[in-house]
Amino acid sequence: MDLENTPQAVPASKYCHESRVFKTGRVFPNDVNNHKTLFGGKLMSTIDEVASISAMRHCRVNVVTASADSVDFLLPIRPTDSVCFESFVSWTGRTSIEVFVKIISENLYTGERAVAATSFLTFVAVHEDGTPSPVPAIIAETDEEKLICQSADERSEQRKARRTRSKQLASQLSTTKYWE
Repeated sequence: MDLENTPQAVPASKYCHESRVFKTGRVFPNDVNNHKTLFGGKLMSTIDEVASISAMRHCRVNVVTASADSVDFLLPIRPTDSVCFESFVSWTGRTSIEVFVKIISENLYTGERAVAATSFLTFVAVHEDGTPSPVPAIIAETDEEKLICQSADERSEQRKARRTRSKQLASQLSTTKYWE
């Protein structure tokens, strides 16, 4: 029997801290826009990267990004700053995983730290054949985890409603080439 490729039973639940990811980086001149602040797209790319690691740590199968539910840019991030990304799973459905990402800027000269951005992303766990995979439930322990997790059901309902509206809009959009 090949134990390495045998599907594992889905645990009933896992703790938020089991999915926690930290990544710290610098802001270099090629990372900034004409306002001398970090490019939003660069920030979003790293948000997706760390969030996907949290999601996979939680379910231990492949995940695909279903949506970037929100990215709220709260403060500018400058070349004098380091940027610390912290992520953890904040909600699960049957096969869906919501991940919260907190982005902290730190002025490297003064040591002043601030929450510069927050984000929620949703992933779907998938087997190698692409079919959805069940995921464990989540248990919040710290006050911050509880704060984030307590409003997760509301965010889930908002995601469902937004996706329905997006599908309705997409069904009315043209796919023809503008030059034809």
